[in-house]
Amino acid sequence: MSTPETVRVTIDEQEVHVAKGTGLVETALGAGIEIPVFCYEPRLGAPIGACRMCLVEIEGMPKLQAGCTLTAQDGMVVRTARTSPKAAEGQSGTLEFILVNHPLDCPVCDKGGECPLQDLTFRYGPGKTRMNFEKTTFEKPIPISPTISLDRERCILCYRCTRFSENVSEDGQLVARNRGAMSVITTFEDEPYTGAFTGNVTELCPVGALLPTQYRFEARPWEIVDVPTVCGMCPVGCNTHATVREGKVKRILSRNHPEIDEGWLCDKGRFAFTHLRAADRVVDPIHRVRRRGFEPISWDEALDIAEGLLKAAQGRVVVALSGSETVEEAYALAKLMRQGLGSHHAVLPEEVSDGLDAYRLPLSAIGDAQAVVVLGDVPLAESAPIVDLWVRAARRKGATVVHSADDPAVSSADRVVLIWSGPGGRGGARVGALAERLALAGKDGCGAFYIPATPNGRGVADAWAACSDEEPAQEPGSIGLLFVSGDEAAGNPNVRALAEHAEAVIVVSMFHGLVAGWADLVLPGTSYLERDGTFVNLEGRLQRLRQAATPPGPSELEWISRLAARFGVEVSPHAPAVFAELSERCYGGLSFGEVGERAPLRVYPGAPAHVEVPPVPEPAAPTGDGLRLVAYRPLFSGPAVERVPELQFQRPQAEVRLARTDAQAKGISNGDLVTLSRNGTSIELRASLSNEVRAGVALVAEEHAQGIRGAVALTLSPRNEAQA
Repeated sequence: MSTPETVRVTIDEQEVHVAKGTGLVETALGAGIEIPVFCYEPRLGAPIGACRMCLVEIEGMPKLQAGCTLTAQDGMVVRTARTSPKAAEGQSGTLEFILVNHPLDCPVCDKGGECPLQDLTFRYGPGKTRMNFEKTTFEKPIPISPTISLDRERCILCYRCTRFSENVSEDGQLVARNRGAMSVITTFEDEPYTGAFTGNVTELCPVGALLPTQYRFEARPWEIVDVPTVCGMCPVGCNTHATVREGKVKRILSRNHPEIDEGWLCDKGRFAFTHLRAADRVVDPIHRVRRRGFEPISWDEALDIAEGLLKAAQGRVVVALSGSETVEEAYALAKLMRQGLGSHHAVLPEEVSDGLDAYRLPLSAIGDAQAVVVLGDVPLAESAPIVDLWVRAARRKGATVVHSADDPAVSSADRVVLIWSGPGGRGGARVGALAERLALAGKDGCGAFYIPATPNGRGVADAWAACSDEEPAQEPGSIGLLFVSGDEAAGNPNVRALAEHAEAVIVVSMFHGLVAGWADLVLPGTSYLERDGTFVNLEGRLQRLRQAATPPGPSELEWISRLAARFGVEVSPHAPAVFAELSERCYGGLSFGEVGERAPLRVYPGAPAHVEVPPVPEPAAPTGDGLRLVAYRPLFSGPAVERVPELQFQRPQAEVRLARTDAQAKGISNGDLVTLSRNGTSIELRASLSNEVRAGVALVAEEHAQGIRGAVALTLSPRNEAQA
């Protein structure tokens, strides 16, 4: 790889040496000089010079130039507003023009105090206005979706939002309408702004034009604290800031980790935090009393009852883990069950394979791949939306995206990335075996990813295994006690089936609605925003969670510590101490503090350079002209999303998603009512045609599948046939 040519640029009489073609804004920053911008944002693609805030004087050019559109050339001499009266006058005039119709409502604007327009006007703008006419006004605020409000009077037409919609999320829903002074931002055909990433425009907007509705009039900058943490809503582990006021989370912002999320955040991670204040939140332990239902009890009483139930089970305890526990919580629970009770039986959230450790890469490597192979039946936008953004970025750079490793584009590419996207099963083993067959281990830019179904499935499996080397000889003949940890496990139909055969059930849950009718003792659960600890994301990256909100009672570590003491097991109630113990067994003795706010991608201790994984057979193809129905878990689903009113419009419709080729072969059009049948059972759903669904597959959200799985017959419903 050749070394880029270095050029000399003089900025405000300072010489800097940078690679030829480096943006002038970045070149100036290298010299400690700011070129102010509004529209410029490197993540949105090529600069467009729309706002003119970056005006600079270039030696040899008669007019001021938009600095963001220029790149470093050898011998270039640049003067910014610091040393050029001409540039200073241009920037002042730009701000004056922007403020001609901009409302001076900073005291009531939610952007006030953290607004680039405020800051740059103070530093570069005119001291007073020359305008004494009435400003242009618009209807305000306009709810372009239940989560985002638009104030057109504040918009400065930087086009960050429309460029994000066009160039990053590629949904094309935000557009500019009209021309000149009447230009406005709107949605395409005034439809609600939908999609997985709409909330990013509220952070991109440099003024108070696009704001999250949840944060309107909730706090001011001097009243809040931004807590750096990690999102626990999916296995990507996006880095976030939780904005906290008086112990309550008021909003979620992205915290750019260039290897993981590049500063983007999906709407589930951004807006679902209000589940912390759900009306059916379990705030105190509750106990089932015969003929009287559930009754609230104190924590001391709850621990007494839990101790009695655990002892009565006589080691016949099965633990169902959700995959949303922190590594420390899972280890503490494992220590209580395995060392204190001699019970080794656990239902892990999914099968975890270490076969991918030899092919580990940061997610950002997807964006630089030459060939991306997307395997599995669930669209990436549903299982791991940020991964979908990386794949889109790779495609924009010229990468070939295919759905088979046997595609000729894979054999001719130097940088190949494999991605398995559900549904569960042994996807990790499958993609590991495929990576081994392609000999990707050790090749620069080559790797493989498996999208787990849970946020911390790998971390939970690590913690459970690290607690003890002993394994039971056989499964218990009967279940004396089923211990269900977390809402995801409580909502799992397989766990519910186990509960029917258990003599007693203890559930850790945040919500009453998930456990009413089948639990004997319910202990209040917490959200990832209320915990301190660590998660392991789909890359295998260990990351820090920091407690942002105050839980209604003791944390899981605290009450597990108290309960374990009754069985002679020492468990610290503090995450750093628990991590120190398990790190010696799992993470090479890494200290809790070393995990850091921007965690690097580390290699697991003892990870081999090559891992041979036995091949796993693919699911059998349906016979005849049928399709294979895959029930998937949509992004906007789950106990937390169900309790956020603003996200209900994003929840999955009662529809079956089909590949266009399959639909055409069966004479099905978008929106047709179709019948899916299997073994005498049938369901009727609307057809939704998609380019993201592979041929031979019918995708249906779990909540609408009604238990149908496998090969199904798909036909037009009678009323559609009559219309035809």
